[in-house]
Amino acid sequence: ERNTVFEDFKKQESRIVQGTVQKRDRSGTVIVDLGKITGLLPPEEQIQREQYRPGVRMKFFVLSVQMGARGPEIILSRGSKEMVKEIFTREIPEITDGSVIIKDIARDAGNRSKVSVFTEDESIDPIGSCIGQRGSRITTIIEELGGEKIDVIQYSKNIEDYIKQALSPAKISSVKLEEENKEATVTVAADQFSIAIGRGGQNVRLAADLTDWTIKVIQEGDKDVEVSSEESPEIVKEKLEKTE
Repeated sequence: ERNTVFEDFKKQESRIVQGTVQKRDRSGTVIVDLGKITGLLPPEEQIQREQYRPGVRMKFFVLSVQMGARGPEIILSRGSKEMVKEIFTREIPEITDGSVIIKDIARDAGNRSKVSVFTEDESIDPIGSCIGQRGSRITTIIEELGGEKIDVIQYSKNIEDYIKQALSPAKISSVKLEEENKEATVTVAADQFSIAIGRGGQNVRLAADLTDWTIKVIQEGDKDVEVSSEESPEIVKEKLEKTE
């Protein structure tokens, strides 16, 4: 029976399953009832602002299924980027059939994700496909992720354009690239500075993660104020307070 359960769940790897929260153990791991078996949601795969109350039914991403000494061991996640990808794939037919491709995902689990999409079919609007009529598709995805905000970005092979898109909703004046170190210096107008940075630097950090470039944002006409995607939320907060 152990082997049958193992085989059943091995097929569920990298998919989303429903489970009921049972309890939290001493290590902080949440034990989840998956029907025939229990799964483990380790602390590093949990979302900080979520409360895992016993009896609550939730969706989980199956990270791995291994056969341990005491039977099948199922590791679950709520914070994985792959969970976002799987939900998009299930909810958006154009992604399911491969006509729209997810290029990159950056995630601050529980708060915000940036998803860049691309298509070679000129008759398809990749962002429109993900948003749906009147936002119907993206609303469903946001609900599945417990209210996490989602930015859908147009992928571009031109790295300047891609960085500009990644920093949306901010409007970017210019992008200067330093190819050797993969560092981009972005200039924005004063009224766009805090939008480009985001709360505690969230927007610029996600944009850097999405594009795989270090991004430095400079406020136009005021060279003293610049924020890097590599700076801590505390430092970013201090710098933003100075500009107000």
